[in-house]
Amino acid sequence: MAKFGGFGGGMGNMQQLMRQAQKMQQEMMDAQEELKTIEVTGVSGGGMVEVTMTCEKQVVALKIKPEAVDPDDLEMLEDLIIASFNDAVSKAEEVREEKLGKFAGLGI
Repeated sequence: MAKFGGFGGGMGNMQQLMRQAQKMQQEMMDAQEELKTIEVTGVSGGGMVEVTMTCEKQVVALKIKPEAVDPDDLEMLEDLIIASFNDAVSKAEEVREEKLGKFAGLGI
C-alpha cells in the first residue's frame, strides 16, 4: 500500500510554490517596468529617418534629415517614416521577447 506524507508536508510544498509564483510575478512586473525605460531606434533610408520608441511602443523621438524632404515626393518621406517605425517596432518586440519570454504561458 502506498504511503502518503502527512498533511503538513503537502502544505509546505504549496507554500513553496506560492512563494515561487509570487517571486516570478514580481520579476515579470519588474521586467515590464524596465521595458518602459528601454528605448530602441528604427532607421530607414540609410539613416535619413529615425524613429525612437520605448519597448512599450511609445514613440519618443522622430528625426528627419533635410535631404529626406523633397516637396515633390512626399510619398517617399512617408514610406521612410513607416519603414523606420516598423523597424523600431521589430526591435522593441525583440527586446520584449528577451525580457518577458521566460514568462510566456505561465498565466501570470
